[in-house]
Amino acid sequence: MSNIWKKALTNALATMLYIMAVAGFMYYGSMVKIGRTNTILIPIALLSLFVCSAAITGFLIFGKPAQMYIDGKKKEALSLLTYTLAAFSVITFVLLVLLLLFSR
Repeated sequence: MSNIWKKALTNALATMLYIMAVAGFMYYGSMVKIGRTNTILIPIALLSLFVCSAAITGFLIFGKPAQMYIDGKKKEALSLLTYTLAAFSVITFVLLVLLLLFSR
């Protein structure tokens, strides 16, 4: 396996692990009642989590390719980004298939 594929797979897996952690927080966090439910802080917290997640996920997927592109390694940067998106798409597809299989 080439070095770019290893980096791409690492980026895709790190992104998926982060998404799983946030999903777990949201799933189990909704079971805990903290304070009043009709407060402005809930949408503020959720939007803050969304913005933070977008930044972290963007960094995990686009960070290294952007750095490589700026350093003049344009072909390698495009390859890394393409492989990362391909690996992430495969992981997402597998999870969707598993969801369909085990939801019956």
